[in-house]
Amino acid sequence: MRKFNIRKVLDGLTAGSSSSSSASSSSQQPQPATRENDIPETLQSEHFQLCKTVRHGFPYQPSALAFDPVQKILAIGTQTGALRLFGRPGVECYCQHDSGAAVIQLQFLINEGALVSALADDTLHLWNLRQKRPAILHSLKFNRERITFCHLPFQSKWLYVGTERGNIHIVNVESFSLSGYVIMWNKAIELSSKSHPGPVVHISDNPMDEGKLLMGFESGTVVLWDLKSKKAEYRYTHDEAIHSVAWHHEGKQFICSHSDGTLTIWNVRNPTKPLQTITPHGKQVKDGKKPEPCKPILKVEYKTTRAGEPFIILSGGLSYDTVGRRPCLTVMHGKSTAVLEMDYSIVDFLTLCETPYPNDFQEPYAVVVLLEKDLVLIDLAQNGYPIFENPYPLSIHESPVTCCEYFADCPVDLIPVLYSVGARQKRQGYSKKEWPINGGNWGLVTQSYPEIIITGHADGSIKFWDASAITLQVLYKLKTAKVFEKSRNKDDKPSTDIVDEDPYAIQIISWCAESRMLCIAGVSAHVIVYRFSKQEINTEVIPMLEVRLLYEINYIESPDPEQLPPLPTPGTGSNPQSIAPQSHPSTSSSSSDGLRDNVPCLKVKNSPLKQSPGYQVELVIQLVWVSGEPPQQITSLAINSAYGLVVFGNCNGIALVDYLQKTTLLNLGTVELYGSNDPYRREPRSPRKSRQPSGAQNKNKEVGEEGMGISPHSAGLCDINEGTTVQEDRCKSPTSDVKDNSFSRSRSSSVTSIDKESREAISALHFCETFTRKADTTPSPCLWVGTTLGTVLVIALNLPPGGEQRLLQPVIVSPSGTILRLKGAILRMAFLDTTGSLVPPAYEPWREQNVPEDKDEKDKLKKRRPVSVSPSSSQEISENQYAVICSEKQAKVISLPSQNCTYKQNITETSFVLRGDIVALSNSICLACFCANGHIMTFSLPSLRPLLDVYYLPLTNMRIARTFCFTNNGQALYLVSPTEIQRITYSQETCENLQEMLGELFTPVETPEAPNRGFFKGLFGGGAQSLDREELFGESAAGKASRSLAQHIPGPGGIEGVKGAASGIVCELARARIALDERGQKLGELEERTAAMLASADSFSKHAHEMMLKCKDKKWYQF
Repeated sequence: MRKFNIRKVLDGLTAGSSSSSSASSSSQQPQPATRENDIPETLQSEHFQLCKTVRHGFPYQPSALAFDPVQKILAIGTQTGALRLFGRPGVECYCQHDSGAAVIQLQFLINEGALVSALADDTLHLWNLRQKRPAILHSLKFNRERITFCHLPFQSKWLYVGTERGNIHIVNVESFSLSGYVIMWNKAIELSSKSHPGPVVHISDNPMDEGKLLMGFESGTVVLWDLKSKKAEYRYTHDEAIHSVAWHHEGKQFICSHSDGTLTIWNVRNPTKPLQTITPHGKQVKDGKKPEPCKPILKVEYKTTRAGEPFIILSGGLSYDTVGRRPCLTVMHGKSTAVLEMDYSIVDFLTLCETPYPNDFQEPYAVVVLLEKDLVLIDLAQNGYPIFENPYPLSIHESPVTCCEYFADCPVDLIPVLYSVGARQKRQGYSKKEWPINGGNWGLVTQSYPEIIITGHADGSIKFWDASAITLQVLYKLKTAKVFEKSRNKDDKPSTDIVDEDPYAIQIISWCAESRMLCIAGVSAHVIVYRFSKQEINTEVIPMLEVRLLYEINYIESPDPEQLPPLPTPGTGSNPQSIAPQSHPSTSSSSSDGLRDNVPCLKVKNSPLKQSPGYQVELVIQLVWVSGEPPQQITSLAINSAYGLVVFGNCNGIALVDYLQKTTLLNLGTVELYGSNDPYRREPRSPRKSRQPSGAQNKNKEVGEEGMGISPHSAGLCDINEGTTVQEDRCKSPTSDVKDNSFSRSRSSSVTSIDKESREAISALHFCETFTRKADTTPSPCLWVGTTLGTVLVIALNLPPGGEQRLLQPVIVSPSGTILRLKGAILRMAFLDTTGSLVPPAYEPWREQNVPEDKDEKDKLKKRRPVSVSPSSSQEISENQYAVICSEKQAKVISLPSQNCTYKQNITETSFVLRGDIVALSNSICLACFCANGHIMTFSLPSLRPLLDVYYLPLTNMRIARTFCFTNNGQALYLVSPTEIQRITYSQETCENLQEMLGELFTPVETPEAPNRGFFKGLFGGGAQSLDREELFGESAAGKASRSLAQHIPGPGGIEGVKGAASGIVCELARARIALDERGQKLGELEERTAAMLASADSFSKHAHEMMLKCKDKKWYQF
């Protein structure tokens, strides 16, 4: 007699799961123990910890730019308060201001490892860049005035801050305190002036005399202020508003850019009128007439060279009649003027120069241009001004991302082979020089496994990225749209389109890394199967199949999933017939009543297609219109290279295709899959006449109208739409940016038309070799199908022998009668063997198909069987397997072949799971889930013990839901903005190693020598005049500033970076060690801080001596 496994029952109770059996078992008793139930589980909660690792991609909505010419580091600020720092390729860093206010200006403390940011909420922040995770040291909040412009002279500790009221305040960046010295607007302008000069738009000191400050006001007034005598030395007035000002390095001239598209060059000692007025893009007008006004010149830079003419570089200023012309950067050098067109509007630009000293010949060598959606670097030293090839992964959003998949621990040969085919796609004509932003150092590579990210885009392109060791580099780009005929113009669009725009957008990617087979599903209800080849081929005719998927029955009501009657076994219930292969060639374009029929949404090219090395089309499958009904978008997809099959489903049903024989094997409505086992009461669909055309438009309601939302899985085919309604059976494109913040779960919500909403869609598909029926004694190939109503159905596959027979004999497909039930839409399925190890689907190892083999090779291939990685094949027949099924609401582990529910876990009651993945971690496996309420959870397998539950990220839009994915080794990612990928880890080990893996931004570099003044200049008093600013602005001379003007806020300092790397309770010791190492190696301190730090380090005496040795020459900003 067998004993009951009481331990398992108690385990189940402590895990918060019910000990009652599943709907597939009528018994309410605990299941009898079998020896397989005692699988040892090695994963514990201490193996898990959640933290962000790196952010890749172009900074979303950039607003500010700065460059350190000595450290060679670039900083970009954004409208959401983010800060991105770039050094050499592979050295990147992301920081965030807590307030989320827009960054309006950035200023490096050149070669000091620090950065000042000015925000739209009138705060200044000092960032310490001498640690791997930069942190704020000080903040200053202005209460009564709005910040408009900042200037920090090279090698000075006094920051000039201009305000909207026209005043200039001075901040000591060491203590982040205000000086009592203030330049008031009414003292700066002439007393006779009757109007306010406007906000401060420019501040800079004379390159040759630090005691003279040039202040530009928006109205057109420029003032040269003598800091020592505290009065205006010269005032320059112009009747056009000023946007920017720049000095000639000798300090005798400056240039202003104006709102009418003109530049004025002024002699410092002649304030009456400009020396010269230039309209770079104005038309030549005769008879001394004023040139026509142009658009404002938003910024100008004036850079000198020893050998030749100076460079004047400007943005804007185009003539108003150039309608439709793209934004331009203009480079004027001597008599030549080059107009460089940009793809997006210019946010800011900076000229990179050989020297950091403003009083020396600048020798510009490049211009970095920050665009709305790109970063461009122009080589000024080469003819034609070519651009540098950008080594950063900033092209993620080249076309909007519509889906992505993440694969960690791939086969090692994949990245080199993808790189080699991708290298041929590179553009030509770049600058031959190396990328000039090359500061910082790489971190240590502690992860040795290859990682690949695949992104699908709105234009139908797919990009493969090398994501190994927290870096990102594009490997290869595939354009799926090139198999289709393109419409010449918008009016020529085919009437069969089911989307308003982006008809080729990628919705689902299914990829087998071992066999390199790729399958995509697109928004126009199309599926393309690709095979990888290193050889170029010419395809005369693109193989294609057309499939009719028809929905015939309306759904009425469903029983509670937990209280279904016991389902009949296949022997007593239905006796499903094997379905013979069938195919639906496109015979007619309209049915007898004039409705569109049998036509696909897109037209496949009928001309020969040249296919480059890489992914090449194997088969195009399209769903067709049926009696005036458009095909519904595909909701799930799977491919298996060992079986040569691809399967996909939508809210109408499921289609199984043999891509080797190019035939349709199975084409069933979802209801027909059940046979006589259907647990739902459904009625035949009402005749079309009585139904409102275009899917009951009057019943459509916008999401949120009644405070109800819908999960993306039950929304059926419009889950890609960021919560939009479906009007007239047309889905919006996946790139539509409609936000939907109401994600409360409700099936009754009328989001899509009632008819479509009630259909049962296919939501998960999984090929495997397992037990299909209770009576089975050996595992066999089968397909597991999950639906949005929580049903899992099993389809048996009878495959012919390999080799030539596989291409001649049909694959026999038959529903097995096995039905399992869960709450909520099925998301993911996987299988474990008796030891608890994952059983991956079988695969055919990759081989080159486009090379003729000799006879011996062919014989070998005939004998070769696909690799089934299932360990069960080598074990005894009686050994069983476990099916792991995850739905929106719960997870179940079901013992096979008995189909008893061994473990169950209710994941969430009030929310729903958006993504669930079965992943490998620390030589074991677990189930990882991301819920719509923002929680990330992991569960052990097979017992489904909760291991991690962290509130991480509330679901604010569908982009996150559409792109979130987990992968092996504790890695995950999602699209945090339309242009950026955020990678996170849930592995404790990776969190601990992260500090070592991150690159260093600051590296000790000697500041270049100051320019030589020369003998005569030294003798006769020429050359640069220095100024003791401490004497002028210090408290002893200038007094204290008004306390109500600004409030000092001490920053969290260096501890912030440590927190990011080690935030769990189990990391307290590691955190202390990292903090000490970080301070010991990178940060310095003043004498009194040294004493405080040594006192706090008593408990870490083994580190204290080492730290003292390393921390001798430290300055204020290093803390």
